[in-house]
Amino acid sequence: MKDKENIIITGDHHLSANIQTPLRKDAFEKTDAEKIENIQYHFKKIMEELGLDLTDDSLSGTPYRFAKMYVKELFYGLNPANKPRLSTFENKYNYKKMLVEQHITINSACEHHFLPITGYAHVGYIPKDKVVGLSKINRLVDYYSRRPQVQERLVLQILQDLQNALETEDVIVSVTAKHLCVSSRGIKDQSSYTTTLEYGGRFSETAIRQEFLNIVAQETT
Repeated sequence: MKDKENIIITGDHHLSANIQTPLRKDAFEKTDAEKIENIQYHFKKIMEELGLDLTDDSLSGTPYRFAKMYVKELFYGLNPANKPRLSTFENKYNYKKMLVEQHITINSACEHHFLPITGYAHVGYIPKDKVVGLSKINRLVDYYSRRPQVQERLVLQILQDLQNALETEDVIVSVTAKHLCVSSRGIKDQSSYTTTLEYGGRFSETAIRQEFLNIVAQETT
């Protein structure tokens, strides 16, 4: 009863001071195969509680497919072993202007309801001594997206990793996404979307930040 009361009191107060995704200390003691087996068992029980007939050909393989999807696809970003290596290179061209990688696909899940978050990210930085391979930015965005998330944490995680890899604070990250927990339940607002923005270094200057925003506002062909 006490736990239920705590849930009611907490409600939709989505507050967290931790940039890191909350994980148990034993999060990776089990193999992926063990996790898939356990999730398969429990999701089968959920389906049975919903009254579904798992002897039906269409449903019999669903618990396994669901479990494998969770571990290997939707939430592969929980495991640091899957983190992409951010290959950086010497800035031989002495390029000092802004570089922007935009419209990077976001496929994530809300950690409060485990419903999809879909949208796109824009990432910009001003090089100093290092530049990063363009595809690595996309891979980093996907890695942090593939876990139960809140959008505020997502932009911070991407920003922090790029700042560390590039050894500069001059990085900016913007994410714009639709949340199915808003559009398919609760208020059921079909048209709204959420934008989050985090930045450091020179992007704290209004003119520099506005240059980035102007770039990402342009339509791509």
